[in-house]
Amino acid sequence: MVVNGLSVDVEDWFQVYALERAVDRRDWDSLEHRVVGNTQTILDLFDAAGVKGTFFTLGWVAERYPALMRSIVERGHELASHGCDHRRVYTMEPEQFRADVIRSKQVLEDASGVTVTGYRAPSFSFDTRTPWAHRILAESGYSYSSSVAPLAHDHYGWPDAPHSLYRPLGDSSFVELPVTIARIVGRSFVTGGGYFRLLPGRVTDNAIRRANLADARPAVFYFHPWEIDPGQPRVPNTPLRSRFRHYTRLGAMAGKIARLLDRHAWDRVDNIIAREAERLQ
Repeated sequence: MVVNGLSVDVEDWFQVYALERAVDRRDWDSLEHRVVGNTQTILDLFDAAGVKGTFFTLGWVAERYPALMRSIVERGHELASHGCDHRRVYTMEPEQFRADVIRSKQVLEDASGVTVTGYRAPSFSFDTRTPWAHRILAESGYSYSSSVAPLAHDHYGWPDAPHSLYRPLGDSSFVELPVTIARIVGRSFVTGGGYFRLLPGRVTDNAIRRANLADARPAVFYFHPWEIDPGQPRVPNTPLRSRFRHYTRLGAMAGKIARLLDRHAWDRVDNIIAREAERLQ
């Protein structure tokens, strides 16, 4: 059985792209923080399923909740970087990105006491506008990224990128593990997040099986702590499309995840990469 990469992008409900225009970053500290409770619920869910995963975590969260970082590590999961404060990479200059990933790595390591080697860009924001990003990560002490979505989307995507583990730098062992793509009625979607919430579970199941059986490679699945939280605050001035993406079927998410965990084999992303990297030798 092929083992798949299980990942959580740890950010709070107000730090997402869908609410970017409705919530001022300067107000983040004054809002209700729900990330600790939601992440602890996920840790319990993973324990019940007997699985381990990777928690790509914002430095902003780690600075405020170091005990949560230690809990993630103590329960056997990988702690990895999601950048400092969810700024999309293609909105930064190279040196801004360098400062962001160095700082987030240090904050996570200080909070947890372990070395951080993995990175995921907020909103999968590696694309043709960021040709320097992989190099900067390698130079900053990271060994892998899972930041590429090989599809076309309205605010992210790199359609021509490989769909399986690859080395983006010819002179480095640094690797990129793209998120898995699901397809339905001629359209492509990332395997996880809002699409997992909104679409029937069989869409994700089929994408995982296609990767495992047809391509003999692991799938990569992800979601966010706020997606299992139907009680989170509502932001009334959110655009209709963003409101639909963010709030729909939050109450169904935990059950869908539990069933998905039971149907496939899962592990931390760093362990998946260690096994897959042998193919690149």
